[in-house]
Amino acid sequence: MKIVVLDGQTLNPGDLSWDCIKNFGDLTVYDRTNGEDLAIQRIGDAEIVILNKTPITQRILESCPSIKLICVLATGYNVVDCSAAAKWGIPVCNAPGYSTNAVAQFTFGLLLELCHQIGHHSKLVHDGAWTRCPNFCFWDTPQMELAGKTLGIIGFGSIGQAVAKIAQAMGMQVLAYSRTQRPKFSHVYTDLDTLLSSSDVISLHCPLFPETEKIINAQSIAKMKDGAILLNTARGPLIDEQAVADALRSGKLLGAAMDVVCAEPIAANNPLLTAPNCIITPHIAWAPMETRKRILDITTNSIQGFLDGNLVNVVNM
Repeated sequence: MKIVVLDGQTLNPGDLSWDCIKNFGDLTVYDRTNGEDLAIQRIGDAEIVILNKTPITQRILESCPSIKLICVLATGYNVVDCSAAAKWGIPVCNAPGYSTNAVAQFTFGLLLELCHQIGHHSKLVHDGAWTRCPNFCFWDTPQMELAGKTLGIIGFGSIGQAVAKIAQAMGMQVLAYSRTQRPKFSHVYTDLDTLLSSSDVISLHCPLFPETEKIINAQSIAKMKDGAILLNTARGPLIDEQAVADALRSGKLLGAAMDVVCAEPIAANNPLLTAPNCIITPHIAWAPMETRKRILDITTNSIQGFLDGNLVNVVNM
């Protein structure tokens, strides 16, 4: 069994072992693969193709007829032409649910940074500002208590639910807007307009579909409370970046924190880079070692299931 990993460096920069995948056959791992031609060359006659963000197009599938299984080292699988793969009888497996706790944790890390500007104040202390202060304490930015505030969660799957649990533990009220509604959460569901107008903090946890693309735009921002906070740890294209930057400059939004942007790596002219009170992190909410190891475990199970004739985590059949 020949197996190729097209872009393994992000998942495993060297702190994990590929042995769980090597056990299935002859494994070749590339740090990254750019372009169809190089992907075709590297796949060759491999039977199992593993990838993270390298696109698998119809041309690649047609050019590599030995492919029998595609595994995506992520939950999102839009980089694969799944319908073409299904036409060729190739199952596509993703890695669902691996990052729920990590992303929920990171979401509140972003929110708490906006509430307290912890890094900024630590730097001031190290620069001597506290030493020079005539009082026993000082703060350079307004401080915010979350208890009693309302958190609006757009997308109430496993991550949204995990975020809600943390919010409730901190004394926040929770509202949720989701295309799929589960009866046990009926008390938190509301329509989008109510969520926008009632929430002090809005956090995005929905998938990227045509109907959710730029769900946060100038019109939806206008419906928000003055001084609301926006968080996005889901997908960059869920927001209109220029509209959010404009709202931060006008003060309509008090702050924003993004772990994802529309084009990654971030472009030098992204309007969020110069917007005030905007935290941007480089798509790392998913990245703790525990979650990356979990992706490898899920992928191992997917390959084993395929070999046993018992497919799991299949998204296109």
